[in-house]
Amino acid sequence: MYRIGKTFGFEAAHRLPLPPTHKCSRLHGHSYRAEVILGAEQLDANGFVIDFGELDPVKAYLAEQLDHRDLGVVVAVPSSENIARHLYDWCTNGGLLLPNQVRIEAIRVSETESTWAEYGPDEKGRR
Repeated sequence: MYRIGKTFGFEAAHRLPLPPTHKCSRLHGHSYRAEVILGAEQLDANGFVIDFGELDPVKAYLAEQLDHRDLGVVVAVPSSENIARHLYDWCTNGGLLLPNQVRIEAIRVSETESTWAEYGPDEKGRR
């Protein structure tokens, strides 16, 4: 199995539905990183899983829909876990067109340098 990943950045705000004493219940922002991880059993004729340029729609989606936004407007509960699921669903429901042999292994979202959340299909390839 071959795997590749590309990381994209965006700036956004959110608040989480937590008790008022929790700091994340207040509106705050992050410099998010979203990583798209792709896999394939075989490489294409160029020796790639896929050309990284084919991932430009992800960059455009993040810039248009998530960058400098209140993520609670886009994702009901804007935790990193739910943002990763949102991006996975967007990619797999037509947002990112991939050759048949390439699949999305996971989407990983980071709010900080030391934390991340990941969403992908289970071992049987189901969501």
